[in-house]
Amino acid sequence: MLQEILRSLDRRWRRNKSGFAPSHWKICLFLTANIVLLAALLFDWPVGATIKNIAPPIHFFGKLLTNFGESGWIIMVSAFLFFEGWAGSRLLQSSRCRCQALRICQIGGYLLTTIALSGIIANLLKRAIGRARPMHFEDWGPFGFSPFNGHAAFESFPSGHATTIGAFFAALAFLFPRYRYIFIACALWLATTRVMIGAHYPSDVIAGLALGGWFSFMVAIVYSRYGMLFRIGETGWPMPRLPLLKWK
Repeated sequence: MLQEILRSLDRRWRRNKSGFAPSHWKICLFLTANIVLLAALLFDWPVGATIKNIAPPIHFFGKLLTNFGESGWIIMVSAFLFFEGWAGSRLLQSSRCRCQALRICQIGGYLLTTIALSGIIANLLKRAIGRARPMHFEDWGPFGFSPFNGHAAFESFPSGHATTIGAFFAALAFLFPRYRYIFIACALWLATTRVMIGAHYPSDVIAGLALGGWFSFMVAIVYSRYGMLFRIGETGWPMPRLPLLKWK
């Protein structure tokens, strides 16, 4: 059974010759890197200097929302969608229901892959980079680094919560492009809470959002090559193969 699935995926990959416009991702990646650098140079120092004077209502608001960026609950929901969809595609009698269940399985797999792998990359990077968190601003400043320190106080860049938020909402934006601006706004608000509670500098958050968003993009490209969920649109970006929401 596994060999048949792998052979089928290999045939799909070889048969699908579509790609995405190379200039698009190069330009966007260049802009992303510069935005992170500018945020570090322009905003990290003033934010670090005033982090202890954040107004209590702002801190409370940030604390209220910041746990949304924890990957555990998203991974659990994604795994549930994946296995329930897979079971439905095997057990349901109607071919239409089996196809719908298979799409749910693919959506769960896409979210699970995106959130889990981007989170692993973010955790590896933050441990290797070893940037001091804002709580140590007075001693280390915004550009204090202790690579492979092993302590959570030196795991500021990139933000793991922001990576999860960026990956999750970017995935939703690719799945439901009609609502992409709403998802972008939600991602920005939720990621900013990491600065509100003094856990990260602005550049940490921007880098995390970018890492998660780019990872969702790359996984969507891979899925499109296998003919699952996505196709490459005329503009060179991944789009849903079929509408995932139909309103009557």
